[in-house]
Amino acid sequence: MKILLTCHGNICRSPMAQYIMSDMVRRAGAEEEILADSAAATGEELGNPVYPPAARVLREHGIDCSGHAARKITRRDYDEYDLLIGMDHENIRDMLRIFGGDPEGKIKLLLDFAERPGQEVADPWYTRDFREAWRDIETGCRGLLETISGYKDRRYR
Repeated sequence: MKILLTCHGNICRSPMAQYIMSDMVRRAGAEEEILADSAAATGEELGNPVYPPAARVLREHGIDCSGHAARKITRRDYDEYDLLIGMDHENIRDMLRIFGGDPEGKIKLLLDFAERPGQEVADPWYTRDFREAWRDIETGCRGLLETISGYKDRRYR
């Protein structure tokens, strides 16, 4: 299962989600079955690392994000990934535009997996609350992992 997590610039929410999800997958021993990656819906931050306050919150939880370089989604990503996850409705609209629709029903909001359908992960670039973003993203990733794999134990928590 290949998952692409997307936000506006690929420097805050989507890389946080990528590294949180990858950490959960590793803890669950499912690296051979699940791959998490991330990308931007726009080209504004291409090549940039994870935004320092987001990287700091990841480090506080023992997660390394060094080596990240923001990239923009491409039309080809639709065929390469099994799920395309947006952090907010604007990300979803951007993906639908770039992909020319969603004929296979692969595009979802992250918090749909946290039993909060339709709710968005607030952009900490604007809210400045990276810990709240962490909580929402971690909850969404936990629900996503449970949904796609059936892992409902504590190995990845």
